[in-house]
Amino acid sequence: MMTIVTIVTIDPGKEPRWDAAFRDRVAAAKQQPGWVAVQVAIPADAPNRRVVIGTWENRADWEKWHASDAFQRTRNDMEGVEIAPRQEWWHEVILAEHR
Repeated sequence: MMTIVTIVTIDPGKEPRWDAAFRDRVAAAKQQPGWVAVQVAIPADAPNRRVVIGTWENRADWEKWHASDAFQRTRNDMEGVEIAPRQEWWHEVILAEHR
């Protein structure tokens, strides 16, 4: 499995718009081959940032998802309120445990 961690910075006051678009994106992602899980966190000291932790079976499935119409539909809503370039880091998952 592969996990991508993405940090986005949102124009203050526009977080609800980004959050709603991301919820729509996740609903569609759940239907995509290779999707495993997602978490979105808000840093305690930066309420206009989001840390997205997405896990996929492999990076190729994630790339296919990013090329899909479902992904592109939310892109404009989300990127339209982001005020800084996204930061992304890929990680190979060697252990995943949940309750």
